[in-house]
Amino acid sequence: MAKEVKILVACGSGVATSTVAQESVKKICKDAGIPIKVTKGTISEIPNKQNTVDVVMVTTNYRGQIDKPLIKVFGLISGIGKEKIEQEIIATCKAVMEA
Repeated sequence: MAKEVKILVACGSGVATSTVAQESVKKICKDAGIPIKVTKGTISEIPNKQNTVDVVMVTTNYRGQIDKPLIKVFGLISGIGKEKIEQEIIATCKAVMEA
């Protein structure tokens, strides 16, 4: 069985945009056949939660330093650059599964 990719989806409040983005990410990965486990959080929780996940996705700018792949996913909500973000999510998750 393929390795499950653990993803943290973070936004400013940890509620609104991360919920929308999380649903999009689940669909993108399901359609690509990538098993994932998604956790939601706030931008301020990233430093503490990054060690429990493989990939961090944010709906807003994050200026901190992290050791994990960071993907800006606001385009999944706005629709701007959506296909490019979907490709980045799939490529990043596949790289994590192969690592």
